[in-house]
Amino acid sequence: MIPRIYIPADSGALALGAEKVARAIEKELKERGVEAKIVRNGSRGAYFLEPMVEVATDKGRVAYGPVKPSDVKSLFDSGFLTGGHHKRWLGAPDKIPFFAKQTRLTFARCGINDPLSLDAYKSLGGLRGLQNAVAMAPADVVKQVTESGLRGRGGAGFPTGIKWKTVLDTAGDQKYIVCNADEGDSATFADRMIMEGDPFVLIEGMAIAGIATGATKGFVYIRSEYPHAVGTMNKAVAIARKAGVLGLNVLGSPNAFDMEIRVGAGAYVCGEETSLLNSLEGKRGVVRAKPPLPAIQGLFGKPTVINNVISLASVPVIMDKGAAYYKDFGMGRSRGTIPIQIAGNVKHGGLFETAFGLTLGEIVDDIGGGTGSGRPVKAVQVGGPLGAYFPRALFDTPFDYEEFAKRDGLIGHAGITVFDDTADMLKQARFAMEFCAIESCGKCTPCRIGSTRGVEVLDKVAAGIEAEKNLALVTDLCNTMKFGSLCALGGFTPYPVMSSISHFPEDFKPAPARVAAE
Repeated sequence: MIPRIYIPADSGALALGAEKVARAIEKELKERGVEAKIVRNGSRGAYFLEPMVEVATDKGRVAYGPVKPSDVKSLFDSGFLTGGHHKRWLGAPDKIPFFAKQTRLTFARCGINDPLSLDAYKSLGGLRGLQNAVAMAPADVVKQVTESGLRGRGGAGFPTGIKWKTVLDTAGDQKYIVCNADEGDSATFADRMIMEGDPFVLIEGMAIAGIATGATKGFVYIRSEYPHAVGTMNKAVAIARKAGVLGLNVLGSPNAFDMEIRVGAGAYVCGEETSLLNSLEGKRGVVRAKPPLPAIQGLFGKPTVINNVISLASVPVIMDKGAAYYKDFGMGRSRGTIPIQIAGNVKHGGLFETAFGLTLGEIVDDIGGGTGSGRPVKAVQVGGPLGAYFPRALFDTPFDYEEFAKRDGLIGHAGITVFDDTADMLKQARFAMEFCAIESCGKCTPCRIGSTRGVEVLDKVAAGIEAEKNLALVTDLCNTMKFGSLCALGGFTPYPVMSSISHFPEDFKPAPARVAAE
C-alpha cells in the first residue's frame, strides 16, 4: 500500500507554513526514493497545531504538529510513514483533546480528505441529504428544516425554515438562493474553513434550499480577501456540475439548480444582506430600507433566500439524519451545534464545534486554555467587532442566543476574541466607534454621524475633558445609534462601547485618576 500523507492547504495552515512543509516532504520523498501520495486536505481547525501533518497507517491515521520544514528529515528518520514516535507526534487525530471534546456535524468531513474529491465526499456520507430532498415535496423539505430548529448562523439567529417558507409561498417566475460568505467579523473563519475544506457540503446545502423553495439559481458572495476559498469553490462548482449534482436535473431528478461564485469588493457593510444584494446587482453596497423583505423582493426584485455559509452547510446533515436528530443537540431555542471560533490572545486558538450550552468560561479556560501571554483574562469579545465585551464575572453565561441577549450581548457569527489584563477598554470602545465610522455605508444619519461623533467624544474622555459629561453623551449617542440605524452596523456598535463602559469603568476614569489608581 502506498502511504498517504495529508498536508493542509487551508489558508490558516498556509499562513503558518504548510506550503514550505509540503515542499520539504516532497523533497525528502524524492531524495529517499520513497513513493507516497500527498493529499492536500483542509484544516481540522486546531490552528495552534498547524501545520498538522497526518499519515494513514495500517492502524489508522497518525498526526504530527506543529511541523516545521526543519522537522521533516528527523520525521522520516523516526519512521514517520508508519506512525513512528517523534517530538511532533500527536497520535490519532480524533483522540487529540481539542477534537475529542467536539460534536462535529457541520464540520464532520472538514480536514479529512481532498476537498475537491466528490468520491471522497460521498464516501463520508455526502449527498445523502440531497438524495432525500429530491424525493420529497418542497413543503416537506421546508418542514424538516423548520422542525430542526436551525437558526441563521451568520449572527441574527433568525429561524431558517421560516425564511425558506416565505420564499416557497411567494409567487415568482424566478427565485434565488444567495449564500452570504462575506465573513468580515474579527475572529471568524468558519465560513472560510468550510469553503476551503469541504466545499461540496455548501453546494449540497444550497441545492437543497433551491429544491425546497423553487429557486433554480444560486450565488455565493465571497469576500475578496478569501482568494483560496474563491478558487476552491469555483473548482468544486465545476466538478458538481459535471457530475450532475448541479444543472437541469439535480441527481437525475426533475429539479433544476445551478450556482456561481461572485467576489465582493471588500466592504464590511456588504455582510448585511440588503447591501450584499445591491453589490450582487452591480450597485453601490448600501443598505436598503425594509420592507420589502428580501424573501419577497430580493435579488433583482425576485423572492430570495439569503443564508450564511454555516446555515446552508448545516442543512445536509438535517436532511440526512432528520430534524429530531439535529434538534436533540443544544438548549432552549438554540438547537444543533455551533462552530465557535476562538482567537485573540489565547493559547489554543481554532474552531471548536459543539452543541449550544457550554459556558463562556468553559470555552475560554478549558478549551482555549486561557491567554497565550499567560496573563489573566480581562475581557472576551463575542460576536465580532460589533459584539459586547464580557468580563470574567459573566463567564457563567451559556452559549445560547437568548442567554447572551439577557446580558446585553450577542453570539453573532460565534467568533470569540480573548484579551488579557493589559487591554485598555477605553481604546477598545474607541476602536468600535472608529470601525463603524470607516465602514459605514453612509445611508443613515445615526450610523454615519453618530460613530464619528462617538470617536470625538471618547477622545475627550481619554484626554480627561469633562469625562462624566462626555460619557453621558456617549451613552446618548449609543442609544440613538442602537434604535435609529437602518442596519446592524450602526445598531450593534453600541454593544462593544456600552459593555466596555459598564463592565470596565476603571478604564474610563480621567487620565490623572487612572495613573493614581495604578
